[in-house]
This record gives sequence, structure tokens and C-alpha cells, in this order.
Amino acid sequence: MSTFKNWLNTTKSGLNDQVKKFKNKDFMNAIVAGCALVAAADGKIEEAEKNKMAGYMNLSNELKVFDMRDVINQFNSYVSNFDFSPEIGKQEALKAISKFNGKPEIGRLVIAVCCAIGAADGDFDEHEKAVVRNICSVLGLNPSEFSL
Repeated sequence: MSTFKNWLNTTKSGLNDQVKKFKNKDFMNAIVAGCALVAAADGKIEEAEKNKMAGYMNLSNELKVFDMRDVINQFNSYVSNFDFSPEIGKQEALKAISKFNGKPEIGRLVIAVCCAIGAADGDFDEHEKAVVRNICSVLGLNPSEFSL
């Protein structure tokens, strides 16, 4: 676990600059889709999780590069897909993320933000880690690279 914490701390320190490099709508959608997937890791997205995600997005240096209205609207769009059907929500979110398959530099940033979201409450649990491992698979990245 300490390896993961070291990786996360090292990654977060340069994450903001890295995210700025790739600032565009597809990248924002992939980041927000990852947030929604992590929020839905336990099978449902509760109000408290929505608030936690919105709070994280508002405070996150990494996501401040995007217009917060766009981020929240996109997050709510993914959440409504999960509310309609968890499977459809998952597929739509993964579709947005899959646009970066074969682009490991961007994929690693998506994973880093997802890990930061999962760890935001101090408990990066096994359900959340499994979701992030699945995102790694969609992106063609090895989960062990992120201590998952």
C-alpha cells in the first residue's frame, strides 16, 4: 500500500500540469467518465457520493483547468445513464474512456485522476480499485503499474 501512496503523491504533484497539456472535450469526458465509474463502484451512486465527487471536482487542481459547469453537466449526464441502467452507464463511460486506448500518456492521467478520486475519502476500497483496473484494461495499461 505504501508503494501506491508514494506513486499517488508523486503523480498528483505533477498532475495539474499534465492535465493542462491535454485540455480538450474528449479528455474532460474521459476524466469525468472515470469519476462516475468510481462513484458507481459499489453499484449505486448515492447523493453523498455525488456531493463528494462534485466537491472533489471543485477543489481538484487537476480538474480546475476545465469549466466547472461543463464538468458537472457531464458528470450528471453519466450519473443519469447509471440511474437509467447501471450497465448502460458503465458502457457509456467506458466508451468515452476508450477513445484514449493506445495513448498511454493520456491514459495514465485518466487513471491517476481516477485513483485520486477513489482515495479522496481516505479509503480506496476494493470495489473502486476493481473499477480502475477495468479502466486500465480499456486503456491497454497494466494495472500493476499503478499498484492496483
